[in-house]
Amino acid sequence: MWFRKIWNVDGGNIVGYSRLMRRYTLASSRRVLDVAAKDGELRVFIVSGEVSGDTIGSRLMASLKKLSPVPVRFSGVGGTMMSNQGLKSVFPMEDIAVMGLLELLPHLNKLRLKLQETLEAALLFQPHVVVTVDSKGFSFRLLKQLRARYNQKSFKIPVHFHYVAPSFWAWKGGEARLRGLAGFVDHILCILPNEEEVCRSNGLVATFVGHPILEDVWELNLDTLPHEWKIEGNSEIFRRNHAIPAGAPVISLLPGSRLQEVTRMLSLFANTIELLKVSFPELVPVIHVATNQHVKDYVTRFTNKWPVPAILIPGGSLHQKYDAFSASSVALCASGTVALELQLARLPCVVAYRAHFLTEWIICYKAKISYISLPNILLDSAIIPEALFQACTPAKLASLTSILIHDDGLREKQIVAAEKVTRLLCASPGNLDNLEEPHQRWRFPHYTPSMIAASAILCHLKPY
Repeated sequence: MWFRKIWNVDGGNIVGYSRLMRRYTLASSRRVLDVAAKDGELRVFIVSGEVSGDTIGSRLMASLKKLSPVPVRFSGVGGTMMSNQGLKSVFPMEDIAVMGLLELLPHLNKLRLKLQETLEAALLFQPHVVVTVDSKGFSFRLLKQLRARYNQKSFKIPVHFHYVAPSFWAWKGGEARLRGLAGFVDHILCILPNEEEVCRSNGLVATFVGHPILEDVWELNLDTLPHEWKIEGNSEIFRRNHAIPAGAPVISLLPGSRLQEVTRMLSLFANTIELLKVSFPELVPVIHVATNQHVKDYVTRFTNKWPVPAILIPGGSLHQKYDAFSASSVALCASGTVALELQLARLPCVVAYRAHFLTEWIICYKAKISYISLPNILLDSAIIPEALFQACTPAKLASLTSILIHDDGLREKQIVAAEKVTRLLCASPGNLDNLEEPHQRWRFPHYTPSMIAASAILCHLKPY
């Protein structure tokens, strides 16, 4: 498969980043950092539309503040995590947290209004840099309209960065559509190692920074440099704190981060648990709740009526999350970033995906990959069981989960594969060295994805 040809699955990563960044020191007076220094501050307008993007954005903001020799001021749209780093969001992030294709239709008018509100806020802020995080539908419309407005008014044009490349590799004709981004995206910060090379071959400046999920390792290990990409929570503390009987199996449920997704998946998961209770009467479900306020409220209401008692884990606590993973025998998750979190925890899982039936039909028609979960895509193998579309039923999920609980061989196969997957997601520490000038050495405790991303932003060369 395409992914396997580009990546050396059993060896190192392809890293073209260092070659790209060598040219940044050739004209340092044109760097974003030097332009901001003349104004006495770096103004960053940053936008995220979902929970995973809020985490990515907050870590990028923290890294920019650490690396920039001038004060950094932020404006834009984000959630709780980005607010903790100093962002005053133009409006609640949840207002644009909509997923799907057909699912967007009822929200189009609201999204247009929020897009216009964001556009005006960005123009008023006069940023040196605009960073959009994932959410490509909203992000690309914003960047395109911003560039058009700046060109009309002959303003100083900010540098546009998009963090998390669009999944061009998943769709028929996806790579060809990359070429259209060059008119309004100046630099793409890629989180998968193949993406940099393909973006550059299609006329885009791109940098592979590593996958943001790896920063969970640094955050939980504090000042310890990880020797392997793995997180071990404390299962004993988790069981004791929640009075879970010895020997009772625990299952982690991760129904997603957007309200539409959670309302669809949580009911499926609830019915699945009822079926599993027949074979595992002591089964304890643990629901991981996203930091999205609408999701929190919905899950609380839903579980109050649920006949099966469940433990709720708040999304903002990494320690509680990985302690719960450590105590779990398996996980049942919606397709998304959470599958990679489970790889770090070495927790075997089943991946589920449902959407509007027309959205599912479009995906079947347009997709060019055989799997939906990133670990399976990276390794081009059905390591993780997937229940998709019409096949995603409580009976199917219960069957796949039951088999995984009983079969030690399948569980071990996922654990071994997780080591390969997490290695592929890591960028080379040497990338940062190419950003440092001999007379101005930056010192970092770790070479995190957000540090590399922040360095790429600060050292980006503005055109004449």
